[in-house]
Amino acid sequence: MALNVFSFYRGTCHLFYEDLSKAKPLPASPLTWVCGDLHLENFGSFKGDDRQEYFDLNDFDEAMLAPALWEVTRMATSIFVGFESLGLKSADADKTARRFIDIYSNVLSKGKALIIDPRTASGVVREFLDAVKKRKQKELLKLLAIGKKGKFTELLTDERHLQLDKSLREELINFITNLISKGELLNSNYKVLDCVFRLAGTGSLGINRYLFLLERTDTKGKYLFLDMKQALTSSLKPYVAIKQPRFASEGERVIAIQQRMQNVAPALLSSVLFKNEPYVLKQMQPIADKINFAELNGDCDAIEKIVADMAALTASAQLRSSGRQGSAIADELIAFGLNVDWHKAVFTYSRQYAAQAKKDYNEFLEGMAKDAATGQGL
Repeated sequence: MALNVFSFYRGTCHLFYEDLSKAKPLPASPLTWVCGDLHLENFGSFKGDDRQEYFDLNDFDEAMLAPALWEVTRMATSIFVGFESLGLKSADADKTARRFIDIYSNVLSKGKALIIDPRTASGVVREFLDAVKKRKQKELLKLLAIGKKGKFTELLTDERHLQLDKSLREELINFITNLISKGELLNSNYKVLDCVFRLAGTGSLGINRYLFLLERTDTKGKYLFLDMKQALTSSLKPYVAIKQPRFASEGERVIAIQQRMQNVAPALLSSVLFKNEPYVLKQMQPIADKINFAELNGDCDAIEKIVADMAALTASAQLRSSGRQGSAIADELIAFGLNVDWHKAVFTYSRQYAAQAKKDYNEFLEGMAKDAATGQGL
């Protein structure tokens, strides 16, 4: 989070919504399902359960029922914050944020959800999907597992993948083995080889997350990775006054909303309970990735086109999940998309809040420095 203001913004979703709920700067907007933490790096590639590659929203830990403009405003703010962290001109940030708002509104007004896959993508997103599609499972194996002559036996441990206590490791392996034996997870025969604690995500420190290495027992040389992440209460919950539907667990909340908002859900996505705590389980894939904007070397035209795709996907996710357990029906979203009166309010607040995020970031750095000087930091 100390890397730059954008990293800080990504990891402090709760601050954004706390301030937004107090300021109340936005016009009324229809209730929709939102991923809750939408920003430039919460879109990415993945292989769906239909085995096809997609580019879509990809983080639903904070997902809830909320006003549509909460999602749009967090995303628009990330454009201003992200452009500053990339060293790009404020005029380009203004142009791109307006483009995002306009495209979102336009797609919403047409009432038809769009998808982006290798067949429909263009520009940088098409190149991105083509590149990740070529990646093979063996590349992921070489990166994360230890083996000889194509035979892998255990996971690597490093600063992001940590060894587990022996008893916990055995519990986790037995847990996944049991799911497989009951046919609740995989159709094929797999054996769990290893498990480690995984550190991933800017705002995920302190959350239990595990990586599993599985080997297929009926086909030689076939392996599979599973990611199991603890599901906590959404950061939006203290600030959303809207009554939420009741889900069986926080894990059920995450995957239910994800399945509604995405065109196709990632492979093996499911909710499980381990030691009475909810987790989200999914396949970890060699193609899963996000666009590295720093590698675009300040090409604002290319970035603007990517953001336009993100705007279309944001509107599409809201349309796709419309009319579900309290969310507005498509007709309301279409009418809202046709109304441009709210555009200025979103743009203005997002631009101003980027400055607030920078101020909070500087206070965060000062606090870290103070803690380090007094020996109170980690």
